[in-house]
Amino acid sequence: MLEKLDLTKKFDRATYVRELTRRQIELRELGYQIHLQNRPVIIVFEGWDAAGKGGAIKRITARLDPSAYSVYPISAPQGDEKTKHYLYRFWKRLPAKGQMAIFDRSWYGRVLVERVEGFASEAEWRRAYREINTFESQLRDSGVILFKFWLDISRDEQLARFEHRQQIGYKAWKLTSEDWRNREKWPEYTAAVEEMLLRTSTRSAPWSLIEGNDKYWARVQVLTRLVEGLARELKYQPADPLESEKKKRKARL
Repeated sequence: MLEKLDLTKKFDRATYVRELTRRQIELRELGYQIHLQNRPVIIVFEGWDAAGKGGAIKRITARLDPSAYSVYPISAPQGDEKTKHYLYRFWKRLPAKGQMAIFDRSWYGRVLVERVEGFASEAEWRRAYREINTFESQLRDSGVILFKFWLDISRDEQLARFEHRQQIGYKAWKLTSEDWRNREKWPEYTAAVEEMLLRTSTRSAPWSLIEGNDKYWARVQVLTRLVEGLARELKYQPADPLESEKKKRKARL
């Protein structure tokens, strides 16, 4: 599935600013509809290290009411969570009706990092595909609007971003020895990602694969998929801000 992605896709700066602003304004309008219609929304982000998950989340939330969403950066389970089923800590963070929960990594760690690094036995991660599909089916049956994004970048692009982070003080903290170690297991992670996509992209909870070598392109694609998906689920079409501006200009003339 990943081989079908065209990682050369990109936007120039002017197109990016125009389309980003457009989609953010539409998302803000849809955010109000989420509140009015009392629908919970979950947005899951998975992707390679340095694929741009944090940047995409920042653009999603930029114009939303801060009280309407929560962002959960997920790392290894700690304390009491380590003694419970791996889905436990996600059940605790499910959004209330009318709220949005954004997961920067998620329950898919079971079939990705836990599989590759040996933190879960083969029997455990193989069983997880069925458990995850059941979990997401339950979410959808309860009225949750669910989005799942995989941000894909090339191995060369990841290396370039790692090296860039090393050179900038306020970004260097993001880069760890674990990130470098994971690069050495790129083939193993690729196999895990491919199987994850194949076995957990269902009719009610499909994956959206985003070409991420160009950050401008990736951010706009994420917002576009969100706007289109929310408009469909909420049966509400937000006004196109660019068309509204054109009408205002004509009226002034």
